[in-house]
Amino acid sequence: MSRAASIRLGGLDLLPDLAGALYIPEFDALLVADLHLEKASSLARRGVHLPPYDTRATLEYLSFSLGAARPKRLILLGDSFHDEEAHQRIDATDVAELARLTRGIDIIWLAGNHDPSPPKALGGHHADEIILGPITLRHIPGTLSHEDIEIAGHLHPAASLAQRGRSLRRKCFVGHERRLVMPAYGSFTGGLSVSAAPFQAIFPDGDFHVWMIGGKAIHRFPAGRIR
Repeated sequence: MSRAASIRLGGLDLLPDLAGALYIPEFDALLVADLHLEKASSLARRGVHLPPYDTRATLEYLSFSLGAARPKRLILLGDSFHDEEAHQRIDATDVAELARLTRGIDIIWLAGNHDPSPPKALGGHHADEIILGPITLRHIPGTLSHEDIEIAGHLHPAASLAQRGRSLRRKCFVGHERRLVMPAYGSFTGGLSVSAAPFQAIFPDGDFHVWMIGGKAIHRFPAGRIR
């Protein structure tokens, strides 16, 4: 999965991979967030033309993550599709590939702000949020009460690090002992700096770590090392 130490949350060891997925061995579940399938075709409708292969590339990433983890359950943490009509534009070849990749796997689609009603034609179960052991899984980070622990997506975290005279910017996981925000998994998704206001709002004390996704490993850094 990676050469990084596991991410500890709620007494569970979570295993990140180089594509941005997260495997929870205790529940044999693979988590992915923010695939934004058919983003290119959505932009094309507004006159912004990009190569229309983002869905196919994202499914290649998913093939890697599923092949490495071989989970019994796949949980998609919202914004799996870039808009509510995206499932109508997706190529039949890509639909067939998604079905092949997830054959025999229990799929749970969580609602996102881009896709509040994920398409039921693709099978699986649908929910706004679910609970695995002590951890609540949802799309948008919530307000944590004293006992809450969560994994969310939505914010597309990225971090920058000064290294050998140059700045490196990478997608990352970001979290502390009660919250983890996952990177956007989709091939055409950008990143928001963990120093931006939305992260300051959910980590107000600045007491967090990032797990930056490199080419061959995932690297853990405290907040003070990154920007």
